[in-house]
Amino acid sequence: MPPASPPQIDGWLWGTVATDVAAATYADGDALASRQRQRLARLLASAKERSPFYRRVLHDCDCDSVHLCELPVAHKAELMHHFDEWVADPAIRLDELRRFVADPRRIAEPYLGSYLVWESSGSSGEPGIFVQDDLSLAVFDALEAIRRPMLRPARRMFDPWGWGEQIAFVGATGGHFASTVSIERLRRLNPALAQRVRCISFMQPAAAIVSAIDAMGPSVIATYPSAAVLLAEERLHGRMRTLPREIWTGGENLCAAKRAFIQRAFHCTVADSYGASEFLSLAFECERGSLHLNSDWAILETVDEHQRPVPSGETGATVLLTNLANHLQPLIRYDLGDRVTLHAHGCACGSRLPVIEVEGRCEDTLCIEGDGAASVQLLPLALSTAIEDGAGLFDFQLVQQGPRDLLMRTGLQGGEGEQALRRAHRALCDFLRSQGITGVQIECRAGEPGLAGRSGKVPRVVAAGAASALIAP
Repeated sequence: MPPASPPQIDGWLWGTVATDVAAATYADGDALASRQRQRLARLLASAKERSPFYRRVLHDCDCDSVHLCELPVAHKAELMHHFDEWVADPAIRLDELRRFVADPRRIAEPYLGSYLVWESSGSSGEPGIFVQDDLSLAVFDALEAIRRPMLRPARRMFDPWGWGEQIAFVGATGGHFASTVSIERLRRLNPALAQRVRCISFMQPAAAIVSAIDAMGPSVIATYPSAAVLLAEERLHGRMRTLPREIWTGGENLCAAKRAFIQRAFHCTVADSYGASEFLSLAFECERGSLHLNSDWAILETVDEHQRPVPSGETGATVLLTNLANHLQPLIRYDLGDRVTLHAHGCACGSRLPVIEVEGRCEDTLCIEGDGAASVQLLPLALSTAIEDGAGLFDFQLVQQGPRDLLMRTGLQGGEGEQALRRAHRALCDFLRSQGITGVQIECRAGEPGLAGRSGKVPRVVAAGAASALIAP
């Protein structure tokens, strides 16, 4: 039986949103602020009326005049605990959604006939489940189509929507993750794209990833910075033929050295972006290399450890997201956990959309001695995915202690922690075996929370050379 079609695009809504996104891209600061105020008032009024959870939170709130900083901070664990009251459609039930996302055959299938569903990876604790309605999908589509940078302007003049590109996404393909769901949705909506857009699992050995890319010959590779570095090394060592014309990265920190290395290997431009499961398209790079926040549809507040705002130009302990596009599952002052700097200065590109810097996920690629002569590189997100999917463990830190020695710790205590570590040990061994690695020593410790890096964040995958820099949080 063929897979069910994803929610169809509402042409009128999409066109209206796309027109507004295009107009706002180079609007002045007052016009952007006006859009933000109006959309915030509508979000708060909708949440107060339709979400039982937010009806309690906002019961004495004047939605037209309240200052955002007066509202409480929302955390994923609390919202997931109250999920059935949080969402604005009473037909949406968490127990049913969990069964839905447990089935990889239902990726991009409409939930209740009209919603799109994806889950977060659980990198900051419990995984979240996020449901998108027509408006939020129209906003994400418009932002991707209109504000993604034009790395080859001449090509875009003749193909503004990129229909002629061959795009390979290298990432986690077996779950209902936002990128995978979004790509599969496009493939199903437009059969012509099915052969030109492909998801390639980064759970495979590097040689298999390269073989799949070379067989396709994509003009664009979209992936994480760590995976792009691995592919760049394969290219420089003569093991990869493909020379893409563009590389899109996101999901991890892309430092200047990594960018330069990737560009040197592939002789093409790298464009970075910032997004999350909670809001896919938070920021894109402009032609000057600045990340611009899509502030007409998303509000970010940078705060310190006591949730007090920090001045422009300073990096906060975390950042709070208010998603102005999704009224179905309101996210109001939601703690994203990222460290972000909001700048007051403008950008030479001419856009008035705020410039931000993101200190995103920064984890290490491990280099483990394989069963043969060569060492094997293991991507951090592939390791995390293997442990999450295989063991259901999200609270862990994996530290390399030697060429073939690993330490896996979890903050879970007692029997629960011991059982989780046994499952994780089996899952990790299975993954290592799939990469051609056996006989690795894995020490497991329950009741031992992960140690933080210099930024204060707790990385989940740490290479041998970086382990000495960890400190107690």
